[in-house]
Amino acid sequence: MVKPTRKWTIDIIHHSHTDIGYTERQEKIERYHVHFIRQALQILQDAKRGAKKEWLGFKWTCETFWAVERFLQQATPAEKAAFQAFVQSGDISLSGTYLNMTELIDAPLLARMINRSVDYAKSIGVTVDSAMTADINGYSWGFAQCLVDAGIEHLFSCIHTHHGMFPLGRKQTPFWWETPRGQRLLVWNGEHYMVGNDLGLAPNAFFSYTIHDELATPSIADNHWTAMETRIMRYLHQLEQEAYPYDFVPVMLSGLLTDNASPNGAIMELVNRWNEAHGEEVFLQMTTLSDFFAKLKRQSAEIPVYRGDWPDWWSDGPASTAAHTQLFRDAQRQFRLVTKLDPRHEVIPEANIREMEEQLTLYAEHTWGYSHSVTEPWNPMVQSLGARKEAYAANASRLVHTAMDAILEAKGEAMLAPGRELRFKVLNPHATDIVADAKMYLDDWELPKLKQGFEVRDEASGEVYAHQLSRVSRGAQVAISTRLQAGEEKVFRIIPTDVQEEKTTSSLQLLALDRVKDVRDFHAFAPALRMTENAIESPHALIAWEAEKGIVRWLDKQTGIDLIDEAAVHAAFSPIYEVTPADRQNEMGSVRRKMGRNRKGMNVQRDIGALVSVTEIERGPRWLTCELTYNVKGMSYYVVRLTVFADEPKVDVSVRLHKESVWAPENVYLSLPFRLADGQLWLEKAGAVIRPEIDQLPGTGADFYSVQEGVAWVGSTTGLSIAMPDSPLVQLGPITFGERRLSAQPSVERSNEPLYAWVLNNFWETNFKATVGGFYEFRYSLFWGQDVNSPDKAIAQCHLLNQGTVCYRI
Repeated sequence: MVKPTRKWTIDIIHHSHTDIGYTERQEKIERYHVHFIRQALQILQDAKRGAKKEWLGFKWTCETFWAVERFLQQATPAEKAAFQAFVQSGDISLSGTYLNMTELIDAPLLARMINRSVDYAKSIGVTVDSAMTADINGYSWGFAQCLVDAGIEHLFSCIHTHHGMFPLGRKQTPFWWETPRGQRLLVWNGEHYMVGNDLGLAPNAFFSYTIHDELATPSIADNHWTAMETRIMRYLHQLEQEAYPYDFVPVMLSGLLTDNASPNGAIMELVNRWNEAHGEEVFLQMTTLSDFFAKLKRQSAEIPVYRGDWPDWWSDGPASTAAHTQLFRDAQRQFRLVTKLDPRHEVIPEANIREMEEQLTLYAEHTWGYSHSVTEPWNPMVQSLGARKEAYAANASRLVHTAMDAILEAKGEAMLAPGRELRFKVLNPHATDIVADAKMYLDDWELPKLKQGFEVRDEASGEVYAHQLSRVSRGAQVAISTRLQAGEEKVFRIIPTDVQEEKTTSSLQLLALDRVKDVRDFHAFAPALRMTENAIESPHALIAWEAEKGIVRWLDKQTGIDLIDEAAVHAAFSPIYEVTPADRQNEMGSVRRKMGRNRKGMNVQRDIGALVSVTEIERGPRWLTCELTYNVKGMSYYVVRLTVFADEPKVDVSVRLHKESVWAPENVYLSLPFRLADGQLWLEKAGAVIRPEIDQLPGTGADFYSVQEGVAWVGSTTGLSIAMPDSPLVQLGPITFGERRLSAQPSVERSNEPLYAWVLNNFWETNFKATVGGFYEFRYSLFWGQDVNSPDKAIAQCHLLNQGTVCYRI
């Protein structure tokens, strides 16, 4: 047997990995975790009073505060007192993590949820100084800042490298993670969250997942002790060979061979037996997060410092439920409005706010369905867990919009009633001055009042505003652009007037009797908004397309710069559809499992959408809208609507599609081939704005990122904001199959890859939604110029484009 040369200590952190729905119905998972804490209390009580002396030394770590919160809601007074006492004594450890999250969650909500654990600890005279996560493969840089802001000093990361990878080129190593504001968080970059089970540290819960060797046999229970000895000694020897600097190592351990597993007091019996046999060479003990980090801080080995984002390889699940992800993102955006407009809970009770927080958080949690979602998509558990997961987004949306309705009614919103005035209040909810559109909705039956024309007037100043009327579902919308100071409110009236529309034929406009616009106007004083068969134009932009190819030119007319990269392979907003063939049911999981970090197979079939027609949809004084129709495999319908504005350098884009239902693994990308020659790409992550590959940890993924409100190109004098209200994922690495690149990896050749929005996928072999068939709309807004010539300004513009003003009837 290979043995280590040092005297070692293995610090066991016993916990239950929290997956909200992967192994059971979500409400059953909640019931399990409440009982797990009850079981941990019983184990500790039996050990302390002598009923189970062999369990002395048992410690339990609550991986997430969600489980603690649910326990406290249901516990008896005696159970609450016992739990509090064991937390105070250090036998039960709290984590600052509410749940294991995807990067959907924004920094304000993340901070709220972290503080729940911190606040409870303070209420019982305890400090939460550590957080742990399990399964997930990374975190937004802002997560580090949120932890430090809450007073948390340490993070223990137990990554799961299936379709992912650990950073820094090695695991089981510490580093100082410098936050965006220059503070530091001590991180242990650890092993898989059940590596202790691989080492045999739990009776009847021994398996081979991260360790694969000759000991992994069906009779493993029969040779548990021998296999445990072999693996532990070999594992520690390997650490020595890899220049591991410490004589202790932490391992996470589950009581059963499953996620959402119960505590297991019998582990201490195995620990005691081991220490009697091998304690002089390798000593085993249970510990807590705080005690482990205290030990780490006493060591003399230098701990390196790294600064930047830690992109999560597992942030791609939301694209498998894109419609509900869109619903979630809108609800989270509206939730920020609720907290801005009613900060002291004068209208919305704090309990309602907490329920909104929980529904949003449960959707953004990392579990994306039942473990057999792909291989058995008809399974009732698949259907029920999927419906519940999506219901979190729906519930959050309902609660948040109900709260907004109550707040606006308190601010004077007029309900439906006969004779309701055409009077609207527009308010700026932001802490900065803005120029933004205000959109006033009118019902169908009100439109006859305006058939002769109307004007929009500022009630206080009498100023008449340029407007545009558009037909929308069940009515119409009147839009104006207005300037508002921070927190300012304005009241506008729509006043019917007798306006005669000009019908005379222009002798200057180059439009023939066939009404085909295939010649640009000759004179400089031609209309501000113009369209031909090949281009659409405003005073700020000239957007041109070619048959088959699509949009190939996006000219900033003020600077003469084409905002589309001349080296781009795919035209702007063209669809790229991929499918990896899988013909039989038994292949649906296996073909996906072999994809690794590629998210596609070597034999992937790719189709690029072809532009086949262009149609003008709407024309008015403020904007012109056209629709581009494409043919693409996998979709029966794909159109791109461009709305080009006359009064500002802005284009709204709406991509509407009908995705056919396919069981085989798929991806859908939209090309965003924009670039500034002297510019830098910036991404808004939760709580931080980063430069991909520059502002991130070494060895982290550089293929795709989960962003918040958008991305931006920023040059020396100008910038380009791309707001993305609906879809969070952007792809920067090559979409072709091949070796995946990592940040700061010296052996990998860098190239200026184009940007894509990654809007749909179903590639994961277990718990993603098996098909992404259905109707979708993905919206984008582009704004460019000197007003967005810094990262902060450009990303602030993304927020403004996505959220804008609040406008309601009074």
